[in-house]
Amino acid sequence: MVNALLNFAIHRRKWVYWGLLLLTLAFVAQLPKIQIDTDPENMLNANNPERLFHNQAKTTFAMHDTIVVGVVNQHSIYNPQTLAALVDLTEYATGIDGVVQADLMSLANVDNITQAEPGTIRFEWMMKSAPTDLAGAKRIQAQAEKLPLLRNTLVSGDGKAAALYVPIVDKNQSYAIARDLKAHIATLASQDDWHITGLPVAEDRFGYEMFVQMGISAPLAGLTIFLLLWVFFRNVPFILPAMIVAMATVMITMGALIGMGFTVHIMSSMIAIFLMPIAVVDSVHILSEFADRHKPGQQASDTIRQVMGHLFTPMLFTSVTSTVGFLSLMLTPIPPVQVFGAFVGSGIMLAFLLTVIFVPAYLSGLSDKSLSRLLEKLPKEADSKLTPALRTLGKLAGSHAKLWLLGFAALFGLSVYGINMININDNPVRWFKSDHELRIADRVLNEHFAGTYDAFLVLSDTHNVNHKAIQAIANVAEDKQISEETRSWLRQQAEALEHNSNTLPALLLAVDDKSFELSDEYELDQLLAAQSTLEALSSQSKRFLSPSVLDYMSQLQLHLQDSGLVGKSNSLSDVVKTVNRELRSGNQTDFVLPESANGVAQTLLQYQSSHRPQDLWHFVTPDYRQSLIWLQLTSGDNQDMTGVVKLVEDYVQANPLPADMKLDWAGKAYLNVVWQQEMVAGMLDSLIGAFVMVLVMMVVLFRSLAFGILAMLPLTLTISLIYGLIGWIGKDYDMPIAVLSSLTLGLSVDFAIHFIERFRATWAEHKDWQTTLSLMFEEPARAISRNAIVIAMGFTPLLFAPLVPYITVGVFLASIMAISALVTLIMLPSLVSLLRPWLFKA
Repeated sequence: MVNALLNFAIHRRKWVYWGLLLLTLAFVAQLPKIQIDTDPENMLNANNPERLFHNQAKTTFAMHDTIVVGVVNQHSIYNPQTLAALVDLTEYATGIDGVVQADLMSLANVDNITQAEPGTIRFEWMMKSAPTDLAGAKRIQAQAEKLPLLRNTLVSGDGKAAALYVPIVDKNQSYAIARDLKAHIATLASQDDWHITGLPVAEDRFGYEMFVQMGISAPLAGLTIFLLLWVFFRNVPFILPAMIVAMATVMITMGALIGMGFTVHIMSSMIAIFLMPIAVVDSVHILSEFADRHKPGQQASDTIRQVMGHLFTPMLFTSVTSTVGFLSLMLTPIPPVQVFGAFVGSGIMLAFLLTVIFVPAYLSGLSDKSLSRLLEKLPKEADSKLTPALRTLGKLAGSHAKLWLLGFAALFGLSVYGINMININDNPVRWFKSDHELRIADRVLNEHFAGTYDAFLVLSDTHNVNHKAIQAIANVAEDKQISEETRSWLRQQAEALEHNSNTLPALLLAVDDKSFELSDEYELDQLLAAQSTLEALSSQSKRFLSPSVLDYMSQLQLHLQDSGLVGKSNSLSDVVKTVNRELRSGNQTDFVLPESANGVAQTLLQYQSSHRPQDLWHFVTPDYRQSLIWLQLTSGDNQDMTGVVKLVEDYVQANPLPADMKLDWAGKAYLNVVWQQEMVAGMLDSLIGAFVMVLVMMVVLFRSLAFGILAMLPLTLTISLIYGLIGWIGKDYDMPIAVLSSLTLGLSVDFAIHFIERFRATWAEHKDWQTTLSLMFEEPARAISRNAIVIAMGFTPLLFAPLVPYITVGVFLASIMAISALVTLIMLPSLVSLLRPWLFKA
């Protein structure tokens, strides 16, 4: 195959040039179609049960993604100036396109609930207009602090902060809306500190900055690689084919991704920065050996044939193993990670094909005169600054083999211990640097309020009252004394209820209307009897009017509050207690649940006469068969959310749910836990699968189980060292770290393949251990070192990104390359030295 490719490249150079140009332009034309997606919800499959329930709960309880705006005054927000600014911003926010006006919430548009007289309740605006004096501000403070639904949600317990909750129609508009709010805040005559936060803002803001970063990091990586290659070879025309291959690979791959309709997620945004340095490595091997082998007067095509004869097989297998490492990401259940793995893996194979075709075509096309000038300007490989260092390293690696291996074994042991200390955790807000305005806002507002992170406990009645209602209707429909017309109507009603195309309340209305149409006394009596049964069933089905069920919710809320993991919780129980207090005496002693379902129903009927009656349906469904508890958390860390879930599980185990009741979770904080758990499990499967596949490939490549296992040892130690280091330094195992596991495997094995393949070829030629070892630390070691430096430095532009995941990837991939190259160049010679009689016994 290699000869066919070389013949095509050497004899059809114009075809190669024009073909690459047209192919690149065709895919570049797809780039303007780019669509950005930073929603962590899309880390889960569309049919994921937890995701489906979350979206169903949002619809059921009319919940929206929310931007949180906070105003902080170091003395007190209860002053005319601060409250006037809050009213102004609230009014402005209601006019922003994309804001759900009815559910927007601040002191300026909520009710104060008070007693008019015993048994009568009054709802009046808390602050329709700002107070003009300090006394008016203090009056608002007293009113707000008396209402549990507002305290530590809309106003802080310390009186120094107030919040505006801005629900939005589409979370993809959150950054634009937040920017609009920020611009208006700048026009307010306010000396207070204003902050904007919330997961939707963080996610959408990340998308904006990710797009900017993608446009900066990839070109910077290309520039860094170009400068490194120039340092190595000191000749621009000579390194030009490597840069052309890298840039073409990136543009074709990204064009294919976008052209096929995939959105650019946080993962796929890093495809360019990954491919740029990886696409150069094969070219570096070819250029290094070409510079080492070519002699004046020799045909460039002859030299390139010699070079490719030595390098084609190891380059092919290193490309395939790297591809396998990335493609193994498709084993994870996370769609954006699957897309990332698929396209980087495909891009690596594309880079290999372009390298083995374009680079030989380019080099063989150079005239003897041009080539002579190039070679004159090229620094002598023996004079390279790497050469003396590598020769010294070779001497060290070839001696004291047992001591080296004991040291590696000790490092492995320490790494395993560090791996056991790894802490699995993530939080989208922490994807920004600590001094980013979003991180500051998150920190400040969560210090003052009960929490800006939401999770929802949804309780549902599972008792099938419809079955009994259908039976009651069916019994009447079977009565032969009733007319066929009425019986047919009853059967239609039962069928509609059975297929959920009707509801029990709607059926009751239909039966009531039908009773006025009947003239036969017997039919009317039977229908009224059925109506009475249906009314009883309807009353029984309204489980969340039951004081005992509401009390269970209250006790669960108290348990969560006492744990310290939950800043605050709100539920239907709090609404009922608040209204009941004002109906009775207005004193805190009456902040209790009514003793009967009718008493609960009375409080809710009163609540619906407020200015915001729709707020009730955020806590309970109109049929009173589902209700939720809104949890406010001061931390968006997955570890904290997992602790809350465990806390609820333990409570329910010790205090079983009411009969025929089930509990489910919803909310962004909970969904983040779900996708991270799937990612961790998926990455483990991916790593194990890729490890086995690469091991098999190594055995096939070297036609030896011993050499196959030998090639896997450097990458095993590299992976262990990197993840042990993560445990030792206390870095959270988050999304970028999880993805790096499989990438480490694919990239780390490349150096071992080149080293072992070249070592065996050199040994076969010279049959002398010292000569072989000495030659291995010349051109082969230089090529490996250069590739490690190129890839490591290629990721350094990420270190200057404002986004933590990019920095994490840059630091760890640079470390992976440096460590894997060093381990390969020391461990393999040491092992081969000890196992030489066995490995080379033939």
